[in-house]
Amino acid sequence: MSDVEIVVVDDPVGSAASWLIEAAAAGGHIAVSGGSGPGPAYELAARRHDDWSRVDLWFVDDRAVPQDHEWSNFKLVSQTLLAHATLRNVHRIEGELPPEEAAARYDAALEGVELDLAVMGIGPDGHTASLFPNGPELDERSRNAIASEALMEPLVPRVTMTVPFLARAKTMIYLVTGESKADAVARAFGGAADPATPASLVRGRRTRAILDKAAASGLYIDG
Repeated sequence: MSDVEIVVVDDPVGSAASWLIEAAAAGGHIAVSGGSGPGPAYELAARRHDDWSRVDLWFVDDRAVPQDHEWSNFKLVSQTLLAHATLRNVHRIEGELPPEEAAARYDAALEGVELDLAVMGIGPDGHTASLFPNGPELDERSRNAIASEALMEPLVPRVTMTVPFLARAKTMIYLVTGESKADAVARAFGGAADPATPASLVRGRRTRAILDKAAASGLYIDG
């Protein structure tokens, strides 16, 4: 776990929101993920600090669906962060396009971008972003964003930032809660890097895992 700062707190959503607020106040490039965990953090951060006008907002990944689709990460962020904060520069993944075309356009848009903050989650299978266990996308080294095939429901194509692009993020935070994620968390942050657990491979220059006690339970032999 030497490459990750592990923080176990009673209020992981509030802790993650504090990181988002600090990044928003500083300005720069912030990338957000989807999932049930981050959404409340986005809304809390936006309600507490509504001026995000100096932020370029990016998406770690999204599904190849229209922006108003229930599976769209853009829709989630629209209903939480964007509903309460002022942003001028939102760079969404064009999920309504064919996945390869959307990925190529996003890859080009990301050229020269360096993330100041990336907000990540972990699935029960150990995936992060749309980088799935033992998937070929984990071997990509030249592009910033690529299309990927989902290995879990919903089984729709995705567009995702790549491992090397995410590695350039100045700060990366993982927000993970719940006992259902405990095994994945243990493999991601308590063992060796392994393509079977993509979250064990994805790190920024500084990486912090913000966990509740249930998600962290597998990291402690006596816990």
